[in-house]
Amino acid sequence: MLSVTCKAAIKAVLFLGTEYERGNRYSIIEIAMHIGENEHTVGKLLQKLVRAQIICSVKGPNGGFFITEAQREKPVMDIVETIDGQNMFKECGLGFQTCSEKRPCPLHHDFKIIREGFHKICREKKIADLDQSIISGQSFLIG
Repeated sequence: MLSVTCKAAIKAVLFLGTEYERGNRYSIIEIAMHIGENEHTVGKLLQKLVRAQIICSVKGPNGGFFITEAQREKPVMDIVETIDGQNMFKECGLGFQTCSEKRPCPLHHDFKIIREGFHKICREKKIADLDQSIISGQSFLIG
């Protein structure tokens, strides 16, 4: 459902969220290493996230990427919309262009429930909810 790039973006934001209280700033290379993703991909998605004001960046010798408390209160949906857009919640589970209520694919009705449930999670869960579960040790960022 989510693109590989969107998953990497969520991991990057959550990594920065887990580092929020330390006040550290991280380079593209450091973030890519911590989340196990390609530096080139991470660099591009971080730029999009900064433009969307989901994370911050500062240039210079003490610069890097970081997240503020206010940004941690944003819903995960902000990341998803920035990277994958809103259409992903309307896509067919099998990738058909013409799938609809009137012309459903074989998975349409089952996948619709899953898609709507995931949409609700992305709207309701804040970045802080997810990064806090990592900080507390209830979940992990890298498997």
